[in-house]
Amino acid sequence: MITIEYLIEHKDDLEKLSVSLLPEDIEKLVALLNEKNDEIRYASFLALQKRSQNHDDLYPYWDTFVEKMSDNNSYQRSIGIMLLAENIKWDKENRLEKIIEDYLSHCNDEKFITSRQTIQSISKWLSYKVNLLPLIINKLIEINIKSFKETQQKLILIDIIDVLLMIQKVQPCQQISDYVFSALTGGILDKKNIKRIEQML
Repeated sequence: MITIEYLIEHKDDLEKLSVSLLPEDIEKLVALLNEKNDEIRYASFLALQKRSQNHDDLYPYWDTFVEKMSDNNSYQRSIGIMLLAENIKWDKENRLEKIIEDYLSHCNDEKFITSRQTIQSISKWLSYKVNLLPLIINKLIEINIKSFKETQQKLILIDIIDVLLMIQKVQPCQQISDYVFSALTGGILDKKNIKRIEQML
């Protein structure tokens, strides 16, 4: 069984470690997500994140990750959201549909980094849940960019546009075209990002 010492020793090669995880290792790593030590908690999260990318054996912990979304600690909310994102590809029971409103509400989380991580996480699973794309589009477009600090507005807007343009490739939508055009001419983005977005169109 994996130990904390072994986890820390191999923190630079977590992809290799994640491949060899046993069920009891996964259970322990999930428990370690509550660890107060940042190094241990983060290594556990990364190992589980990498495991989820190619294996479905974290899907049984779905409810654990859902609970984390309502945690008072923003780190725990982010962990829950990002691990859910990695496991949506395994969601044959359509459990996401039951929590999607709560999930997307964190696009406007009180913590800026959690908002960004939530928006960015959508890109990992949107192609698996095409039925939810209209809802995602509406939620992203409804985000009030001006409600964020001026130094944060460009970053959150870029996150939103990146996800919307991914959706546009899967399910073209006039709403997205209008939103992106407005963003390009709205004065928040700099020339470098405007050029990058125009190249993506």
